[in-house]
Amino acid sequence: MTLFKTMMAAFIAAATLAAPVAARADKLQDVLKAGKLRVGILTDAAPWGFKDDKGEIAGLDADLAKLVAGDLGVKLELVPVTGAARIPSLLSDKIDVLVAGLGATPERAQQIMFSQPYAVVNLGVYGPKSIPAATGKKPDNLKGKTVAVAKGTTLDLWLTDNAPEVKVVRFEDTPAAIAAYLAGQADTFAENSAIAIKVMEQNPAKEVEMKFVIRQSPAHIGVRQGEQNLLNWLNTAIFSNKLNGKLGALQLKWFKEEQSLPTL
Repeated sequence: MTLFKTMMAAFIAAATLAAPVAARADKLQDVLKAGKLRVGILTDAAPWGFKDDKGEIAGLDADLAKLVAGDLGVKLELVPVTGAARIPSLLSDKIDVLVAGLGATPERAQQIMFSQPYAVVNLGVYGPKSIPAATGKKPDNLKGKTVAVAKGTTLDLWLTDNAPEVKVVRFEDTPAAIAAYLAGQADTFAENSAIAIKVMEQNPAKEVEMKFVIRQSPAHIGVRQGEQNLLNWLNTAIFSNKLNGKLGALQLKWFKEEQSLPTL
């Protein structure tokens, strides 16, 4: 067999093996066929997702998941996930999409794809009046202070990389980090503004003030890499619900304001 024929045979064999993969049904069609959408959601991060007095999952993300499933015409299955397990749960196909207050970063974008944002908050460090607010772009006011944070979050990564003089104390999840601050075990805590507002409401006797703004953080729906059809549909659903006012109503309900969103 000549070299040319050998190369052609190898090419045809490779194309044959690749054909079944290319022909497989995509996640959007899988969901429609199953008649069910599995949504990963936090249950420990009010007002994004939490257990209400009846033990049911509530919050902005839960309401958005209901809206999305309704637009798809399928049943909704809410699957509780932790902050650290959000992306692994999506990658292992335990869920179809992730609606869990998820911020987009270049590192995460190597693993999953992000929809256009559906809400936006500020990431920052919160503490008592005795700690002055930062006057510049660096948290110099927090030098030597302890900051409670949920490990592996965007906040944890930012503080680790950009605030070496701050003592970062990592906890398993958001409630544990906030509880440490409320109990006086940490000088401050790092979270997004929506959660901080909820902490203020639930603990009026405790001082909770923004001490340093890290950055604005939009929240996105996450899907697995390569699920472009599902991502396109989600972006269309977000856009449509912006126009009809349903998304703004959810923002107003949970964040006390109808938000102007950036684009991805």
